[in-house]
Parts: sequence; C-alpha cells; structure tokens
Amino acid sequence: MQVTDVRVRRIAKEGKMKAVVSITIDQVFVVHDIKVIEGEKGLFIAMPSKKSADGEYRDIAHPINTETRAMLESIILDEYEKSALQEDTTPTGTTA
Repeated sequence: MQVTDVRVRRIAKEGKMKAVVSITIDQVFVVHDIKVIEGEKGLFIAMPSKKSADGEYRDIAHPINTETRAMLESIILDEYEKSALQEDTTPTGTTA
C-alpha cells in the first residue's frame, strides 16, 4: 500500500483541530476527513468517524494495525508541516 496523494486543508480559526486531510491510496482509493489535532503531547491524526446511536464516535475507516497507523500519521503530519512552511513563505503582497 502506498499513499500517492495528500491534500491538506488548514483550519484558520483557533482551536485544537489544525487541518482536515484527504489521502489517496495506490491512486485508486480516497479517504476524506482525516483530522490533524493538537493534543497535549503534540500533533496526531484522527480518522473519519460517525456518531453512533449510543452517542459514541466510531471510526468509519481506519488502519487495522499499529504499523500502518504510524505510517499514515507520519506521511500526513509531514505534509501538514510542509503546508505550514509554504504558508509562512508565501508573499502577502508588496509595497511600492
């Protein structure tokens, strides 16, 4: 399995959620609404979830082992950091 595309949509407002991400796997399967969240120990990802009848949130799509979760988290957080750097270096305008 290979992540072939990562699209980061940064969240402008203050809060723990920093971005919403979509990934493409092997150029044939897309997972939307992966969240980048600022936690007590740093950034982490939360997979797309749905509120169940008992009020609990359950992941709709998720890795089934620790290694795959770690790989996805690393790829997504790397792309999130790159998007932050690009945003910081984007010219905001020039003055004459």
